[in-house]
Amino acid sequence: MDIRIFTGGAVAPHLDDVARLRIEVFRDFPYLYDGDVGYEATYLATYAKSRESLFVLVFDGARVIGASTGLPLADETPSFQKPFVERGIDLGRVFYFGESVLLPAYRGQGIGHRFFDEREAYARQLGRFTMTAFCAVVRAEDDPRRPPGHRPNDVFWTRRGYVQQPDMHCAIEWKEVGANAPSVHPLAFWLRPLEAK
Repeated sequence: MDIRIFTGGAVAPHLDDVARLRIEVFRDFPYLYDGDVGYEATYLATYAKSRESLFVLVFDGARVIGASTGLPLADETPSFQKPFVERGIDLGRVFYFGESVLLPAYRGQGIGHRFFDEREAYARQLGRFTMTAFCAVVRAEDDPRRPPGHRPNDVFWTRRGYVQQPDMHCAIEWKEVGANAPSVHPLAFWLRPLEAK
């Protein structure tokens, strides 16, 4: 496997790869996302427009099998910025992590840690960020769609130093697998101070 880094305008040729992976990986629990190409184009346009966006892509030969993204929170859309504004956090000091998506056959090999390492290193390199953040969908513990043996990423994120913020949420609309129409889903934010190295 080969891990490559793309920033700014260089991410544009890879938008379709990231869209494909998001649709495939997020179809599973907990997102249950019934992928929509139009939604993906709108969502990923934010990364294409940002001069400091980041794609960490994993290749198996010529095929992209994993992707992790990030960009300055100031370049994100208002729905992701609002919880920070309401708390009085300077948007210019936060580097926001988008998704980390990896095909199931390639999991358990340390790539998830590499995704975080690369994004945190890039945020440090830019030199003005004091915090990294991301958000994740919130599902009830007794959600009947939870597969047997499903392990959430909370422990992994906590070990990386991220802390879920009970008072910071956003609501994003997407269509779930098996649903007739899109619905709104709550996502909780996780924050970590970005220490210098």
